[in-house]
Amino acid sequence: MSKTSSKALLSLGSNIDAERNLRSAFAALRERFGDVAMSMVYRFPAVGFDGPDFLNAGAVVESDLDPFALNDWLHALEDAHGRDRSGPRFGDRPLDIDIVFFDDLVLSGPGHLQLPRDELKHAFVLRPLAEIAPDFVDPRSGRTLTALWADSAEREVACEAAFDPVLVPVPDRHG
Repeated sequence: MSKTSSKALLSLGSNIDAERNLRSAFAALRERFGDVAMSMVYRFPAVGFDGPDFLNAGAVVESDLDPFALNDWLHALEDAHGRDRSGPRFGDRPLDIDIVFFDDLVLSGPGHLQLPRDELKHAFVLRPLAEIAPDFVDPRSGRTLTALWADSAEREVACEAAFDPVLVPVPDRHG
């Protein structure tokens, strides 16, 4: 590999066959990127619309892809899980994966790429990422994820642990 790797912090969510889709997504991330730090998977209420609860998690990968190529790869993974982008911005999803941070880059681009993501303010993004990357520094605020979570207006949002992806067997991708 001629290019150095970059650290990408990802937010994953699903509210359609959520446990199966998240397990499958974690398996695909491990297959493509190797060692993946994974948070606990939490159940959070839907944000922006009335719908079933979401299962949300965070992941950290060392990526040999640039942020645009990684975003494209993640969109292909979402599409493989039945993601339909023709519906409303806020709606039910079999799989949603966003790059929240990519090293210390601040940029925006095609495919709704925005680094860092504004959704960081939401508990469903911040709590899982603070769990697995507590000392990561947000390049906009200069604060660690632990400090941002400690001061979050959403610390009291109801959520519960759903499952630990490290302890759950990976589904057979061919079954």
